[in-house]
Amino acid sequence: MSEERTEGGPVRPAGIPSRPAIREIRINPIVPGESVLIATARSLRPKKDEPPAPHDPRPYVDACPFCRGNESKTPPAIAQVPESGGWRLRIVENLYPVLGDDRQSPNLSFGLQQTIDGYGRHEVVIDHSSHGILVHEMDDGHLALLFSTYRDRMAALYRAKPSVRSVLVFKNFGPAAGASIAHTHSQIVAMPVVPYNIEAEVVNSSAYHNKTGRCIFCSLIDEALTFEATFYDRESGVVRRKISVGQYVIERGKRFIAITPFASRFEWEVQVLPLDHEADFMHLSDDDAADLGRLFRRTMARLNAVLGGAQYNFFIHSLPHGPVAGAHRTSYHWHIEICPRTAVPTGFELGSGLFMNTISPEDAAARLRCVDLPNEELPS
Repeated sequence: MSEERTEGGPVRPAGIPSRPAIREIRINPIVPGESVLIATARSLRPKKDEPPAPHDPRPYVDACPFCRGNESKTPPAIAQVPESGGWRLRIVENLYPVLGDDRQSPNLSFGLQQTIDGYGRHEVVIDHSSHGILVHEMDDGHLALLFSTYRDRMAALYRAKPSVRSVLVFKNFGPAAGASIAHTHSQIVAMPVVPYNIEAEVVNSSAYHNKTGRCIFCSLIDEALTFEATFYDRESGVVRRKISVGQYVIERGKRFIAITPFASRFEWEVQVLPLDHEADFMHLSDDDAADLGRLFRRTMARLNAVLGGAQYNFFIHSLPHGPVAGAHRTSYHWHIEICPRTAVPTGFELGSGLFMNTISPEDAAARLRCVDLPNEELPS
């Protein structure tokens, strides 16, 4: 992939047209109360970037508690795959849980102060037996196994305690993303409450469905695959913006799609969604997991090629459980959010609550699509 440099600006791959600077506030269509300032000219200012995550490629590290052979350094396995012999995935309790089932206290209310019993579970998924393997280096079958394991653990946690309302699967990669152990791993937390950002998605997608009869996530996928428009300045007639079919699409499989959101909160943010409507990640089939594993590996390979070992978080947002969950099955749509940590938040962002992104999602998608990956036939 050849590249060209615009005067005073970042490297731009050849074949990607340069765009005028953007300075606009974009409203998140899923959660309208969440706004993003896209300010591409800010990318030219001096700033503190997060460095690439430190990476130790060794397959085994003697001092690492997560390496195969060091099982005595962690709590006993809750589950492992396969169940006996050399494991490929292993799940243990988190030694420092954010929520746990060891102590339960009654709900309290005093004045304006209220508490909810902090029951929950916090588990660590050791993603792979190889210490230094990166997500995009795992094979498709292993990633399919990983996503199937997330599904099975999520189901087990809901069955174990009826008071669990939400189960969050997430991965932190790199110190800036919150990772404290280098060995590849992810985490699962079962909670007695629905986190605000998931609740906001559920409520707003339900309002959209009540108004239009459609899932807003499905509508956004359809727009990404079919919508085309040109917007002109009313007075001068100059083209202000051109939206092309597929300009937000990074990767597409038989069952899943990866896109950059129109109102991306983070530089290089990506969302992965099932093409067919589905609210609950626990309904992921084994065939789904296979296609998801392939698409996820290729998406992470694109991010790695462009960003070179960026630190990141990814997490799965799935329909919460509880008395009213059934009412949202037609309006909510589970998805994975991948959030690279390439810049340190500024006082403006922390003080205003307004995310600021210095790379337009359109440019991010174009850069990621331009990565040369091996041509692979989609499974029939």
